[in-house]
Amino acid sequence: MKYISGIMIAAFCVSAAFAKPVKPAGLNFYKANDSHIKYIGRVDFKNRYKPKFWSPGVYVQAKFKGRYLKIYLKDEELYGNNHNYLEIAVDYNKPYRIKLSGKLNKIIVAGNLSNGVHTVTICKDTESGIGYIQFLGLKCAELLPVHEPKRKIEFIGDSITAGTGSDQSLIKCDQGQWYDQHNAYMSYGPTTARLLNAQWYLTAVAGIGMIHSCCNMNITMPQVFDKVNLRNDTLNWNFKKYTPDVLTICLGQNDGKADSAAFCSAYVAFIGRLRTHYPEADIVCLNSPMANAELTAELKRYILGIERYMRDSGDKKISHYFFSRSYNDGCGGHPSVEQHQLIAAQLAGYIKGLKGW
Repeated sequence: MKYISGIMIAAFCVSAAFAKPVKPAGLNFYKANDSHIKYIGRVDFKNRYKPKFWSPGVYVQAKFKGRYLKIYLKDEELYGNNHNYLEIAVDYNKPYRIKLSGKLNKIIVAGNLSNGVHTVTICKDTESGIGYIQFLGLKCAELLPVHEPKRKIEFIGDSITAGTGSDQSLIKCDQGQWYDQHNAYMSYGPTTARLLNAQWYLTAVAGIGMIHSCCNMNITMPQVFDKVNLRNDTLNWNFKKYTPDVLTICLGQNDGKADSAAFCSAYVAFIGRLRTHYPEADIVCLNSPMANAELTAELKRYILGIERYMRDSGDKKISHYFFSRSYNDGCGGHPSVEQHQLIAAQLAGYIKGLKGW
């Protein structure tokens, strides 16, 4: 049985709640298709006993009774020793990270909690390109219904939105693998949603753009937005499963100083496609919070023109928010975890001011 990866032992043992876990009697195994287990994000349920998800920020929630919780899941293991990271939070306390270490993972999430009712959130921290996770089920004394927040937000973006390069708590920049610093749970989107007591979806791929993507990537966001796995999957997403009240778009960093007519035309067409799925959502267009001064000026000019065009065309629920500065303390010039919290505080403040929120 795997308890936790070695690099996480110190952080894991900080909390007395997880000290010396003892497996109590009277535990029950609940399969992944149990109606009390909630999946938020793009999930493939073709095998309802082994739901599969790729995207960063997809999360599983469960409410349980008792002192003990153990989860069971599979890691795709696309690249041998390259494994997905999870972020796990119990009772909405400070989360901890786990790097999966094998195909089958049996993880004791809690072993010494108070003997009451608790909530666990299990979030995929790493990107689609690292492979999928299959959730198999969990073991606890009793599983209870989860009451989800009513409000919903979707965050569309690239590596910034996915939390790439943000978390150096375990492995510093330029060490380990390229995904070791990814932390979707602590990125600005989920943090914004938690500040507003809302559900979140991340629709994000590192390197992706509106008309041009970096790193020899042959896809753009408008091409893959309607897929379950935004990297290379042909399974179409059912947009009826999640209708956001607010949707943000943070694209343009990888497009760079693009042809303005081509970029703005593609952006307007993309909003049009979004409107076929989300006719009532507030759409907020964001500039890149890691762009340099030159690109920031360009993106602001593009976005203001797009907003003006959409509003003149009758769409009054389009707006923009521009971040106060650039945030580059993470790996590769990305925002750090701490800076994602600053970004989220700004964005949450703006969303609070939207009519009807």
